[in-house]
Amino acid sequence: MARTAAGTQCLQSDQTESVSLMETKTARLTVLLDPAKKKAFEQLCAAQDLTPSQVVRQMIRDYLKQHGVEWQPSGRAAVKSRR
Repeated sequence: MARTAAGTQCLQSDQTESVSLMETKTARLTVLLDPAKKKAFEQLCAAQDLTPSQVVRQMIRDYLKQHGVEWQPSGRAAVKSRR
C-alpha cells in the first residue's frame, strides 16, 4: 500500500496500476478475539508504522479480490477485481 501526495491510500496491483481507495463513508465492524492476540497484532502494526484499521481494511480488500468480488468504495468509481 502506498500514499499519494494528497495522503490518499492507494493499492498497487501487480501491473503497477494504482487504485484510489479513499472511501467517503465508513461503517464499523466489531471483531472479538483473544486479548493476547489483539496485543500482538497491535504491536506488529505499530512496528510497521500502520494502524490496526489500515491492516484490517487491506486484508478485507485482499480477501474480496481473492474471491473475485467486485466492490465500489462509497462516493468513488467502481473497483473491479481481475480474475
